Amino acid sequence: MKTTRPWPCYTVTPKAEAALVGGHPWVYEEEITAAPDTAPENGSLVDVLSAKGRYLGTGFLSQHSKIRIRLVSRNANDKFDEAFWRRRIEYAWAYRKAVIEPEHWHCCRVIFGEADQFPGLTADRFGDVLVVQILSVGIERIKGMLLPLLADVLRADGQEIRGVYEREDVALREKEGLPLFKGWFGADGGATQAAITENGVRYTVDFENGQKTGFFLDQKYNRQAVARLARGRRVLDCFTHTGSFALNAAMGGAAHVTAVDVSETAVEMARANAVANGLDDRMDFVCCDVFDLLPRLEKEGSGYDFIILDPPAFTKARKTAQSAMRGYKEINYRAMKLLPRGGYLATASCSHFATEAMFRKMLHSAAADAGRQLRQIEVRQQAADHPVLWGVEETEYLKFFLFQVV
Repeated sequence: MKTTRPWPCYTVTPKAEAALVGGHPWVYEEEITAAPDTAPENGSLVDVLSAKGRYLGTGFLSQHSKIRIRLVSRNANDKFDEAFWRRRIEYAWAYRKAVIEPEHWHCCRVIFGEADQFPGLTADRFGDVLVVQILSVGIERIKGMLLPLLADVLRADGQEIRGVYEREDVALREKEGLPLFKGWFGADGGATQAAITENGVRYTVDFENGQKTGFFLDQKYNRQAVARLARGRRVLDCFTHTGSFALNAAMGGAAHVTAVDVSETAVEMARANAVANGLDDRMDFVCCDVFDLLPRLEKEGSGYDFIILDPPAFTKARKTAQSAMRGYKEINYRAMKLLPRGGYLATASCSHFATEAMFRKMLHSAAADAGRQLRQIEVRQQAADHPVLWGVEETEYLKFFLFQVV
């Protein structure tokens, strides 16, 4: 390289070079062929070079992870100062304002990790609170600068932000050598609940104790699609969690909605949300394992003509993806058998490792075994505030299908 750079250099294999040039931001431990004699500090910035000395990018070093380097820039002229990170945040926020409606700006994903060139950082907005999760040691190292910038950029745009809450209680942090905890960043922001309205449905989000950051924002437009189809129908919402699909169906004019979850806490939260929205007169709630419920309903006869399957991820690793497909097939097969011909099915997978090709193959098999044919209404993905960055397959994770069963 012609200029002297301040960052230590790592040389990588041709395979890693091809992936980086193709847009993927990760370098794995086994792809490094040359490293500095003295190891840089964990989480510090390093340059990545090809075998011929070509500059490929600059990223955060992680000494404890198999993902050894996560690129943050491919521009050799970048300076990684406060102004650089402020521009990145402003760019991410401007994107959200462009792709989602103003009424959803208060309940959206502001930063989606690698898709926004913030490796390992998730930032969700719930009303006047930003809830963050950091899964890379590099971001952890600069969070004292980064998190105040996040709040400042939104406040400068006229958005009311009372604080930033950290949900650093996920096991993946341990792979980066990071501690587990949760709590307010800096000053205490007060109550750990926030009120949001999505698609006209009001929710109370418990961002201290709820799953992930407190609420799943990625299905907002898929819930709208369900609401449009639900009018006048009897709906069974499986794996309801906080009741979001069930509530959208009821708001959309469903004749009746049954919301099911194995967690009593989730069921109580869904029930409370129904009461808060004045929808409880057309809804009932069941605490039950869906894998047990669907076969029982098939024997008893149910009267449901619209079933929603939005399970948690059945696999979080490539090696278990095939076994997970058996679980997906079981619930989809049962739902297809349970529905009358002409009934409707919404079915989803939120696992990146359960690819769309695998999911489609599973649905074909389930339909064949159930003696049904699927008339596709539409295929959808996660909402645009969770953007899919081409070249980074991990950002494409949510599959959502709407069918008529014939």
